[in-house]
Amino acid sequence: MFELDHDLAQDIVDRAMAILPCNVNVMDSQGLILGSGEPERINTRHEGAQLVLANGRVVELDAQAAQCLKGVQPGVNLPLLLDGRLIGVLGLTGDPAQLRTFGELVRMTAEMLVGQRRLQVEQHWRRQRCDDLLALLLDGDDSPRLLDEARQMGLKPQLSRTPWLFELHAAQGSDAMAAWLAGRYPDSWCLSPAAGSLLWCRPASVVVDEQRLLDKLGAQGWAVERVALGQPADDLATLRRGYRGVRDVLAYGRDILPGQRCLTLARLRLPAMLWRHRGDDSLEEWLGPLHRVMAKDSGGQLLTTLRAWCDHDGQSQACADALGIHRNSLRYRMERIAELSGIDPNRLEGMLTLYLGVQLLPADLSK
Repeated sequence: MFELDHDLAQDIVDRAMAILPCNVNVMDSQGLILGSGEPERINTRHEGAQLVLANGRVVELDAQAAQCLKGVQPGVNLPLLLDGRLIGVLGLTGDPAQLRTFGELVRMTAEMLVGQRRLQVEQHWRRQRCDDLLALLLDGDDSPRLLDEARQMGLKPQLSRTPWLFELHAAQGSDAMAAWLAGRYPDSWCLSPAAGSLLWCRPASVVVDEQRLLDKLGAQGWAVERVALGQPADDLATLRRGYRGVRDVLAYGRDILPGQRCLTLARLRLPAMLWRHRGDDSLEEWLGPLHRVMAKDSGGQLLTTLRAWCDHDGQSQACADALGIHRNSLRYRMERIAELSGIDPNRLEGMLTLYLGVQLLPADLSK
């Protein structure tokens, strides 16, 4: 239930006294002065307001009547209503005959301010509750009670969604960007899992060009360091896995592909999963052969060639064209890689071992 507080009461007082030549008081539903042009009266009881609260009507007090009440000066005291409920009292100090018209106008303005503040409070509560529900849903709680509340809040948990995880510049918050995305793409879910990051679960039916979107975000003043793009998820369980996937991809890209701004889960799922276990000694199975190549590759030519070969799925002509060399030169380099690593890249097992090893090496090592 919404109630007046000191900040709102003083805001009403300050606005009214900016245009009125008299003191203004705002009292709560118990007759306690919450806001006043006379600070020493704040938090004191106003017996004139208590009369208004007891009778639910305007109470005018001249000088003689005011002397009979404690903490009261001559003036007009009017009930403040919200949706027909008496929530407080507005008091104007002075000659009642001169203040009647002013009092009604100020009361109307005060009730509008109260209504606006109540709406802001409700909107803030709704946003906070939606954030809490999203966090619970993405954390694994899909109980019938929670799903029902999510539907009542308009979150539409049944929609297919695609997770995107943005990494923002350290100095920027994500609230404004989340509001922009939610406003531009209805039925989006936006949640900040950590400082400097924003998870955006957009409706899968919406087609988004990632580069154009990044350009638009940049034009709005949001510096996106990198973004990990997931795949459509038809249910919450799949969406949770997708969220974990883009989180791994983002961490992988930060350390291994620092110059790449858009990272896709579809392409990097396997290396990102391995990167999550980079402290495991078993990964040396993939890195050991490459370390032998790098030991004899002072200029980085062989590692650059191997990376290009992986990027072009082992297609010799496309790889040679990308490197700007003849296919025979490419064949010689790949033979040298096979010799140093002890792995045949023409066999599926060898190709996979070299591919995974390359994906676990920072991109700048081949420059």
